[in-house]
Amino acid sequence: MGFSLTHCVILLVIVLVVFGAGRVPHVMRDVAKGIKAFRDGLKDDS
Repeated sequence: MGFSLTHCVILLVIVLVVFGAGRVPHVMRDVAKGIKAFRDGLKDDS
């Protein structure tokens, strides 16, 4: 069972309904900061 374009569209609609269109950029920025911090933490362990 794969992750198709339909799944992506449905997920995007749910995110827009839950967070609203104005908050999505802020949420995505926070997610990106979290991913960057996680990657930096992995590099420090090596």
